[in-house]
Amino acid sequence: MKIFIIGGSGLVGARLSELLQEKYSIDNLNTSNGVDITRPETLDIIKKDSEHQLVLHLAAKTDVDGCEMDKEMGENGDAWRVNVMGTENVVNACLASNKKLIYISTDFVFNGENTPESGYKEESIPDPINWYAETKFKAEEIIRNSELVFIIARIAYPYRKEFVQKKDFVRAIKDRLANNQQVLAVTDHIMTPTFIDDIAVALDKLIETDQSGIFHVTGSQSLSPYDAAILIAEKFDLNKNLISKTTRAEYFEDKAVRPLNLALNNEKIKQLGVKMKTFREGLDAIK
Repeated sequence: MKIFIIGGSGLVGARLSELLQEKYSIDNLNTSNGVDITRPETLDIIKKDSEHQLVLHLAAKTDVDGCEMDKEMGENGDAWRVNVMGTENVVNACLASNKKLIYISTDFVFNGENTPESGYKEESIPDPINWYAETKFKAEEIIRNSELVFIIARIAYPYRKEFVQKKDFVRAIKDRLANNQQVLAVTDHIMTPTFIDDIAVALDKLIETDQSGIFHVTGSQSLSPYDAAILIAEKFDLNKNLISKTTRAEYFEDKAVRPLNLALNNEKIKQLGVKMKTFREGLDAIK
């Protein structure tokens, strides 16, 4: 199968491209080869194509605080232009050429309040509370309301072994501790970290079994950033005494508000036979 990947050079996309190309024919579309999702005319390569069956769409503005700064510009800001208008352009290109779309979304579409004990499920009602989340959810709505065959894969706090261009939260914490620097870690936010290699396995299964709909492609352990930092220190024999506790209100003062509890339930993907690692297991794999 031939697959177009949009946004295949970032933290997540680069690793997915690397792993999926072992089985699929992957063609990366990005600004370096003339594709800009905010300019629909550059997506003619998708519209006029008859060989590729699938588009994997990862291109997004993912800087949560940067997106919040765009909010006052509304639809003229980069967050809206890339995450919403850009996705609408990709949807239209897929419709024009009868391609299935896999859209990578986020746990941030939920508000983190009154989180179900088992974690948010795919049918839980989104309620975004910052601008990044608002734009990602709006993109989800555009896809769901289209006539496309689609998969919306929500991921959360992705991490990987190495990526020179950008540090994920695991390597950021690990490097600070290794350099004997203090780490301030939030205690009142719950996240569900996701090992990027597992995302590739899950997407392969979703493609192979011709699934459609919404899936939570997330790890199998939810915990606070503070607890995650402690586990990182323990796993890599680093100094836990460098880790200090803080709160969302303190750490994200003057920044985008973060949801309280973003525990996500991945039972739906698990029923397809996909084993998503716990955070401990992900750190084991990296080590």
